[in-house]
Amino acid sequence: MERAQADRTVKRDLTQGSIIRNIWQLAIPLMIGSALQDAFNFVDMLFVGRLGPASIAAVSMSGIIVQLIMIATMGIGAGTIAMVARFVGAKEFDQANHTTVQSLFMGIGWSIIIGLCGPLLAKPLLRVLGAKPDVVELGGSYLKITFVGSFTIFIFILLASSLRGAGDVLTPTKALALATFLNIALDPLFIFGFWRFPRMGVAGSSLATVIARGCGMFYLLRAFFLKKSVLHLSLRKLKLDFGVMYRIIRIGVFSSLEMLMRNFSGLVMMRIVAIYGTFAVAAYGVGMRLMMMVLMPGFGIAQSAATLVGQNLGAGKPDRAEKSAWLAAGLYGIIMASLTVIYLSFSHFLISLFNSNPEVIRIGTELIGYLSWGFIFTALGMVLARAMGGAGDTLTPMVITGVCLFGFNIPLCIIFSQTMGLATKGIWLGMLISNMIQGLITSLWFSRGKWKYKEV
Repeated sequence: MERAQADRTVKRDLTQGSIIRNIWQLAIPLMIGSALQDAFNFVDMLFVGRLGPASIAAVSMSGIIVQLIMIATMGIGAGTIAMVARFVGAKEFDQANHTTVQSLFMGIGWSIIIGLCGPLLAKPLLRVLGAKPDVVELGGSYLKITFVGSFTIFIFILLASSLRGAGDVLTPTKALALATFLNIALDPLFIFGFWRFPRMGVAGSSLATVIARGCGMFYLLRAFFLKKSVLHLSLRKLKLDFGVMYRIIRIGVFSSLEMLMRNFSGLVMMRIVAIYGTFAVAAYGVGMRLMMMVLMPGFGIAQSAATLVGQNLGAGKPDRAEKSAWLAAGLYGIIMASLTVIYLSFSHFLISLFNSNPEVIRIGTELIGYLSWGFIFTALGMVLARAMGGAGDTLTPMVITGVCLFGFNIPLCIIFSQTMGLATKGIWLGMLISNMIQGLITSLWFSRGKWKYKEV
């Protein structure tokens, strides 16, 4: 069986051949996947937006809660990618399959807990966030369906993580495309009650998402069980292995903590910006949206670096693993350098696409003007941190992120904006310096090479 799988993966062998070609073969489908995920969320909000402000608020606030719950699953996914990549690089396909099974067991266990406890906590959680009574009712119905159907989302993520670790990025992208287009078709049917479907409003958006994700999940399961992928699953080999689960958690827990810190830091930053009024908050929101557009290609390139590092370490090629990471960072750096020129040249126009208010445009142009100078540092920090994660070292990126967010970013934003009297300019300057420091620290630590000896 090992030999048969190895034969089928020759064309996917990432431990030999052109590194740049390997990076793009992985990165392009991942970029498309990021765009599809963005489209998935955009379509949901587009349809819900027609129901009124309360519905928009309900979905937005519910999204914050769902995002927090997803942190655990994303952590499991990070641990799974690192271990699967290492095993596939070493041509130990049975171990890669076994790791996938254990991640699924954890995902199922987590979804059972969420499915049982979530519906009872839905409305209380919304109240904690400060939702008004009408928003609580709408958001409660949305969250209950999401919680009960959470297994479709969790399993989808974990199956996709395993495949990406194995170097198969095309199958998850196809599954996400299926889910996205199905969601586009189902949203108006369930939300507005077209044809013979019931009019469910906000709850219909949640049901459409669960069904769409469920179909994507079955598409991935089909690929695993019908041996249409690098990795295979067999009902005869579905057995618990708490030792492997512990190893996945040991890697993934730091990724989860890093995401938690980023979310908390985002809330603190919003509070700092809010001091300067609604226009500043609006400009900050638009600026962060434009920043996400800049980061989208980086997600694909960074994940390709993680897969290449993990597989090359598994194959006993640490030098090739390091070269892969630096080349990936360099490619993204070139893209970011081009985007720096574009953003600096057209910042006023870009902000005006989202909001026509002169004050929002003025503040937003300031924000883009500052942050654009740090794009190359962002590229280095993002790709090299994910590369270390692909090697199984998720602790280091978490520590660096924590130090930069809470040791530099937030304090500098407060000091520059209030103590030095720079107002919003001080916030953007603090963010720029923090981004530059994070990129430099990550690069220096990565160059030390300790991640090469990380055992998974």
